Amino acid sequence: MKDLAIYGAGGFGRELACLIKIINTKKMTWNFIGFFDDGIQHGESNEYGRIIGGMQELNRWDKPLCVTFAIGSSEILSKLTSSITNTLLNFPNIISPGMNFLDENNVKLGKGNVFCSGCIISCNVTIGNFNLFISTSAVGHDVTIGNCNVFMPSTKVSGKVIIGDKNTFGVSSTILPNVTIGHRTIIGANSLIIQKTKDGMTYIGSPAVQLRY
Repeated sequence: MKDLAIYGAGGFGRELACLIKIINTKKMTWNFIGFFDDGIQHGESNEYGRIIGGMQELNRWDKPLCVTFAIGSSEILSKLTSSITNTLLNFPNIISPGMNFLDENNVKLGKGNVFCSGCIISCNVTIGNFNLFISTSAVGHDVTIGNCNVFMPSTKVSGKVIIGDKNTFGVSSTILPNVTIGHRTIIGANSLIIQKTKDGMTYIGSPAVQLRY
């Protein structure tokens, strides 16, 4: 087994620890050693493990270690993953036994992605690095996804969609076919995107409109 740590000890971090346990019940794969988190005191613990440091300690880790991220903010996720300097670290794709690739041989994955239970990935899909697909999210055919995107539970991405970097998709949001989502976009819960969005904007509603402050 390989040593594995989770970066982020909040609610999603604890869910991810549960997923690691489920993976190990199917095949002993990971030796979970604890959490890294800059917002919780070193040495504290939750019901799944101990806080063993923050980014500073992670970058000083002196032996090979696999790390997965449990950060619900795409911007913070991008900042943290860009802060890694330790060459001894690896970033595996964490894939729940309860998710489904329709054609695993026709999906291209980068590193550090998380696929929780109930997710479905269709065919001819390309996914970059450090994307989080939380429970029951679905990605259709011929979709391209960049880096550091967060797909909240039950997000639905239709076919031939293009998604850039650092976007957050709210619970039960839906992207219709042939739509492009650029970068740093926030899609509200239950929102329906029917056309191309503008970078850095927030969209809510069905059909979704740009939120203006």
